[in-house]
Amino acid sequence: MNAKYYNQIANSTAHRKSRDENKQFIFTYPNYLSQLVGIACTTEDKNHHKACWILELICEERMELFLPFIDEFCEALPNFKNNSAIRPVSKICLFLCKNKKVKLTKYQEEKIIETCLDFLIDVKLAATAAYSMRALFELGKKHSWINEELKMLLSRDLQNQSPGYCFAVKDILKRLK
Repeated sequence: MNAKYYNQIANSTAHRKSRDENKQFIFTYPNYLSQLVGIACTTEDKNHHKACWILELICEERMELFLPFIDEFCEALPNFKNNSAIRPVSKICLFLCKNKKVKLTKYQEEKIIETCLDFLIDVKLAATAAYSMRALFELGKKHSWINEELKMLLSRDLQNQSPGYCFAVKDILKRLK
């Protein structure tokens, strides 16, 4: 592990400028991506959430760079518990499910399905739940059983949920009909 690069991640912030600078660094020096993924997937690392923030932006713009690391990412999925990490992780799952160029293996799909269902069952953040339900909706096009599970989960009591969560639920339920 390159200590200077690790410190660069450790000193980064949630501000968009900081995340963009780190994303751009990877675009310029893609050989550092394996270290970034390693930090992101090591959930015991106190800075793993910062690596997840950067990884999200990379996947959004240049998914092809992330393709060699999908197995490592999927293997780590059940370990993400930090709220600052699970939001970008759920968004990466959505990117993986929506991207037509990404061909997920059965194992990768299973890990994403399990994790997104867990994120959805234990709704803490509306954004995480919205990304998870959208990822599941995409996978439901291939695995019809997911749609029934999704309908059941999303039909739960919405009274105590945020407006953003309610909007996402209504949108997905409408698409499932």
